[in-house]
Amino acid sequence: MTNYSIEDSLYFYFGYKSFRKGQREIIEAVLNDKNVFAILPTGSGKSICYQLPAIMNSGMVIVISPLLSLMTDQVKQLRATGFKKVAALNSMISWKEKENTIKNLDSYQLIYLSPEMLQSERILQSLSQLSIHLFVIDEAHCISQWGGHEFRPDYLRIKKAHIRLNSPTILALTATATPDVQKDIVTALQLHDAKKIIYPMDKPNISFVVEHVEHMEEKQHKVIDLVQNYHVPTLIYFSSRDEATKIAISLQSKFPKRNIAYYHGGLDKQDRLLIQQQFMNHQLDVICCTNAFGMGINKKDIQLIIHYHIPSQIESFIQEIGRAGREGQECVSVTLYHDRDTFISLRLLETELPQSSLIEYYLKLIYENKIPIEQLKEDFMVQTNGIEAHWRFFRYQLEKIGILRQNLIVTDTLRFTEALSTIQTTIKKRIAYKQRKRQEMLQWVFTKNCRRFELFKHFQDSFQTPDYMCCDHCDFEWNKWSPPSQLTVKSKQNWQAVLKDILYQGDIEKNETS
Repeated sequence: MTNYSIEDSLYFYFGYKSFRKGQREIIEAVLNDKNVFAILPTGSGKSICYQLPAIMNSGMVIVISPLLSLMTDQVKQLRATGFKKVAALNSMISWKEKENTIKNLDSYQLIYLSPEMLQSERILQSLSQLSIHLFVIDEAHCISQWGGHEFRPDYLRIKKAHIRLNSPTILALTATATPDVQKDIVTALQLHDAKKIIYPMDKPNISFVVEHVEHMEEKQHKVIDLVQNYHVPTLIYFSSRDEATKIAISLQSKFPKRNIAYYHGGLDKQDRLLIQQQFMNHQLDVICCTNAFGMGINKKDIQLIIHYHIPSQIESFIQEIGRAGREGQECVSVTLYHDRDTFISLRLLETELPQSSLIEYYLKLIYENKIPIEQLKEDFMVQTNGIEAHWRFFRYQLEKIGILRQNLIVTDTLRFTEALSTIQTTIKKRIAYKQRKRQEMLQWVFTKNCRRFELFKHFQDSFQTPDYMCCDHCDFEWNKWSPPSQLTVKSKQNWQAVLKDILYQGDIEKNETS
């Protein structure tokens, strides 16, 4: 491929006249069949690094991602450009659409897969018959148990699937990874010979502000002031679904001319998808949300990120603020802190893993042959109030110590006391690690030094010179930030019509791929 052909394709399909930092280097490497491990900051256009090779090459590109909303959004966007040979396989699509996609796999050049879907023997068998040119692992930090709350055991099975698919070129992508997490990724994917393309994670167009409040009510007043004074696309992050809903309803009543919504994992799947697309289409400009919102959202004009509650770790914070300023425009990150927040983050930390007593109870059932494998997940999920992450953790631990093998229970290789002790030790280590991450976040909130330096010192040796104001400890002043007002537009369609337009139908896909 010539340089001109790459840039020509970039402009034709995506409308960009030049590459962002890191994109060309990654694309040229994978087009030359080189394994790549890349770290690019959130919002820097990682998706183009695999979408363009998919368009330019005859071989298929597989993308493993935990972001189901990203898959739906990117499939829709790519089809809108005229590139129709793209599809997704995940739990969000209908049975009919899934069956149609699997039957026509050889018709596609780009397939998005959830890590869980990659474990399907039927799908693996079908993919192994095809010529796969590039195997992409997005959000690669999920491989590492030290990579934050997003650790997903199914990511540790990716390498076996990669080998089953005849070991195509690997591209591993992430936005946040400490040196320890980077080592985990390289080891798990056997990328010791890969080309490493690592760019600074800090975005020089974002200013950092932390405001301490004495009373919780002050947080709501601060949010009201910010929404009233700054008419820009805004994300407000909460640790509580109830609080996100409550504040959104309050803002809706105070600002009837602003388009405001709330978003969290408790909403219906179609409602979440609708809100996401309305935000993307400038029909909403303020979203009160939990960390369930924003991953993979390619909205270029977000300028204000407010944290109503502090996250439990710096990695989450960096990812969430990174959703602002994708076009280099001046943005502000505001963190509101009350002393009670320390207990909120501690409570969240304590609920990220299943209780040791629950682990002991189900191990006893397993060793006493009182629960069949078919019933184990259902019962366990009921006891954990449907928290999928708890089941994933338990299942992975059973597999790791050899009790669960190819969906069969085997208890003759390890005594009950040894199995229990091993899992409980893992839980203790994880909690201790989470406590350290939580303490890092609190130290950043209370630091007297430059916030930019303190935020990124765990990830890189230095930070970029700010394009605008740096932080409230350096030079930030509210009266110096005056972004132009961005008004949203009301949709002329009712929500059913909008949703129908968003959800591409299996019959349409069948016509496109036949």
